[in-house]
Amino acid sequence: MSLATLLLGACGETSIPARTIAGADPARGLAVMERVGCAACHAIPGIAWPNGLTGPPLEGFAARPMIAGRLPNQPDVLTAWLIDPPALSPDTGMPPSPISEAEARDIAAYLYTLDER
Repeated sequence: MSLATLLLGACGETSIPARTIAGADPARGLAVMERVGCAACHAIPGIAWPNGLTGPPLEGFAARPMIAGRLPNQPDVLTAWLIDPPALSPDTGMPPSPISEAEARDIAAYLYTLDER
């Protein structure tokens, strides 16, 4: 057994659980991301252009345990983050988004389809 497996096992979690958001629609989330221009800063699977380099690429987002390296990657936290990142992390470079809570939930649902397979 590897050291990483032992450490993960000690934390009580060996994998990241699948995340679903009731009533959210990943296809609507992708459309919202295109409309508000998320790809100006992020490379996003499903959006061909632009292919932003300011923020991290979002491929594999569903497998990440943390949002912005500091917040737990959970649906309620992600939804709040998508609406107003500086409210959760004042030193972030990501600005507040002109989206509703429903649109943020749809975007989160799309991001949770992005695994590393």
